Amino acid sequence: MDVLIHVFVALHIIGIASLLGGFLTQMKAMGAGTARFVPAMLHGALTMLVTGVALVGLREADGGHVNNIKIGVKLLILVVILGLVYIKRDEEKVDKGAFAAVGGLTLANIFIATLWV
Repeated sequence: MDVLIHVFVALHIIGIASLLGGFLTQMKAMGAGTARFVPAMLHGALTMLVTGVALVGLREADGGHVNNIKIGVKLLILVVILGLVYIKRDEEKVDKGAFAAVGGLTLANIFIATLWV
């Protein structure tokens, strides 16, 4: 079971890397007002959602303790990110506020995952 959990953790990290990487590649365009949500951001967020749900299930099945409040906060943030990226994914350019919100919420999710014990 530990190997399976580690595989899903690795996939979860790949998802966050895709979401954050897509955001960082558009930072220069955000300054020019031409930033857009790239497909990697949507795919990364969806990967995070699927692997995160799987990780909670695997942890519970393995008899481990899950901090439900922390998971709920992370899930809420991810749903907001997914909503913003999904709704505006086809627009040629996204306003700076929405784009910055996705980046800020992504960073918040990372810090919650690593610092909230």
